[in-house]
Amino acid sequence: MSYDEAIKRIEQIVKELEQSEALSMDTYQAKAKEAKELLAFCQSQLIDWEKKMERIVTPEE
Repeated sequence: MSYDEAIKRIEQIVKELEQSEALSMDTYQAKAKEAKELLAFCQSQLIDWEKKMERIVTPEE
């Protein structure tokens, strides 16, 4: 899964949660868990990209 795909899925989950007033607790928990995992994935991707950028812009000694 790519970063962009994860972001789109998070947006979809949020939209589903906002639009549905009658979610069961199990469904809500499953969607919340998926969103949390996707957010962790995105955060790790951003950290990795930041490290790569630092290596690119920092001159070697």
